[in-house]
Amino acid sequence: MSTPPHSRSASTTPSSTPRAEAPGLSTPVLLLMAVACGLCAGSNYFNQPLLHSIATQLQVRDASAALIVTLAQVAYAAGLLLLVPLGDMLERRRLITTLMLLAALGLFTSGFAGSYALLALGTVLTGLFSVAAQVLVPLAATLAAPGRSGRAVGLVMSGLLVGILAARSVAGLLSELGGWTLVYRVAGVAMVAVALALWWVMPRSRNAGRAQGYGQVLRSLGTLALRHPRLRSRALLGGLSFASVSVLFSTMALLLAGPAHRLGDAGIGLVGLAGVAGALMANVAGRMADRGQAQVATAVSVGLLLLGWGALWLGATSLVWFVVGMLVVDLALQGVHISNQNVIYRLDPTARARINAVYMTSYFTGAASGSALGSVAWLWGGWGATCALGGSIAVLNALALAHDQRLALRAHPAAANPAAGQSAIR
Repeated sequence: MSTPPHSRSASTTPSSTPRAEAPGLSTPVLLLMAVACGLCAGSNYFNQPLLHSIATQLQVRDASAALIVTLAQVAYAAGLLLLVPLGDMLERRRLITTLMLLAALGLFTSGFAGSYALLALGTVLTGLFSVAAQVLVPLAATLAAPGRSGRAVGLVMSGLLVGILAARSVAGLLSELGGWTLVYRVAGVAMVAVALALWWVMPRSRNAGRAQGYGQVLRSLGTLALRHPRLRSRALLGGLSFASVSVLFSTMALLLAGPAHRLGDAGIGLVGLAGVAGALMANVAGRMADRGQAQVATAVSVGLLLLGWGALWLGATSLVWFVVGMLVVDLALQGVHISNQNVIYRLDPTARARINAVYMTSYFTGAASGSALGSVAWLWGGWGATCALGGSIAVLNALALAHDQRLALRAHPAAANPAAGQSAIR
């Protein structure tokens, strides 16, 4: 691939000088990054409305099909731990493009799968390499103009959320048209196209400072986690939030396809659009973080997660309450997530990819745990047990918020005095 002329000039400037590189990161480029994040993240969610169809065609139990959701998240967590730290080590544009092309290979593998084993392989490949999204998000913060990193992260993360929600709906619709394998084939083509577009328009970017070996980069993840208590507390918040919502993600298709609602793949996918308002929450939370109100945004979001599970419990027999509950928990998840990222990216701007790797590994470890536990709860006690599990994890999340609040006040004692202003708490 040739280097576009406008990228060559940007490549000479280290990524630690965001003001110098900001002109190379225009709004259209940010929007393309948002599309790429949405496609990468969404590729791990195509299976959610298709679980019943997958189980029927591949002749496996519903619980086995639901484990594909867990497998995708475990693979994604592995990619976060092993591949995302490379963003602080390698040239990022080349890294992002390579990861996306490998993720496309995984999508094509799933798209031509004739067995559960081959689908599992494709799912692992896609999950492992679609972590390109988590190299793009801290890159947006790095290249943003001073004081606007929250807005940049919120915009890119809005694209990621819309991609997840669109993935559910598009997967359901395409499955109705040409079967569940068509979803993965179309997504593979789209992944290749977006990867090539990013290669052309993105500036080259490499972390400033002395080059580090891969082993040294991986070892530094533990050092960063030990050095920054709020990285640990925010990673815990993110992991518990996503664990709670993943209980829903891994079981919603089984409930909606069941006797109470009797929806097909397209209907289940359209129900998933209820959470599109979460994209609005991503922007709101990002702007609040820029104003120094990340703690407020987090507290509101944690409260919404608890309320959302109450509505989902009523959704056992009412589709309206289910849609309301899904909307609320999606809002909550994005509010916590965006607030978390705006807090942790301020801890060490020279190590954002590695900090993001620590945080996102916890985030998707929580997701995988929630998915696995959700499948068990469904088998054990149906939707009632599922809601009890999701709500219990949401309560633990509220306790994690209280711990993070204590750390924030310890770091900024003046914030305990309202007269000092809310901006002290980041």
